[in-house]
Amino acid sequence: MIDVLYFAWVRERIGLPKEQVETDAATVADLVAELRAREDRYDLAFSDTAALRVALDQELSEFDASLSGVREVAFFPPMTGG
Repeated sequence: MIDVLYFAWVRERIGLPKEQVETDAATVADLVAELRAREDRYDLAFSDTAALRVALDQELSEFDASLSGVREVAFFPPMTGG
């Protein structure tokens, strides 16, 4: 079981701030594929992963990263400085 957190417009499109996901995904990309297959709202939120960033256990990561031992995955748009 992995905690999946959604921020900004990702959360708005999915309609949840977080959820627990039972998954057999080996990588972040595999998890995204599983989520996209769930419902249209997930498919829409993850339709352009180039517009997303991911953090594993609160550390920035890549979509090809392994989920082995990971407890938390967070998806969010790129941050802009100011």
